[in-house]
Amino acid sequence: MRGIRSSIPRSLNAGAKIECVDNTGARTVEIISVKKYRGVKNRMPKAGIGDMCVVSVKKGTPEMRKQIMLAVVVRQKKEFRRPDGLRVSFEDNAVVITDENGIPKGTDIKGPIAREAAERFPKIGTTASIIV
Repeated sequence: MRGIRSSIPRSLNAGAKIECVDNTGARTVEIISVKKYRGVKNRMPKAGIGDMCVVSVKKGTPEMRKQIMLAVVVRQKKEFRRPDGLRVSFEDNAVVITDENGIPKGTDIKGPIAREAAERFPKIGTTASIIV
């Protein structure tokens, strides 16, 4: 079951304001675009669990605000179905700020993260306290 990617609905639009759940100093971020997103003409990019996004920090410490960074979506409210039939949804939408290789900038992640994000980015999985 490890290699099978479940079909995750992309439920976070570009422009969505999302909570940042690591200890980098950012509190709220806004999705600008999604890396490796293939859409059609004039369609705004969307993100789901395990997608890397380009984000702008809206709330946080003064040195973090107005920065453009990369982040990985680790939780989403919209439920998704795993290959074994289990349906998973979270209470909120959340991202973790990373670099280009998917290594998190912070040293701690608050709350649970999805197993799909941990499998795609192993360093996020080792930093997280709970993997669902």
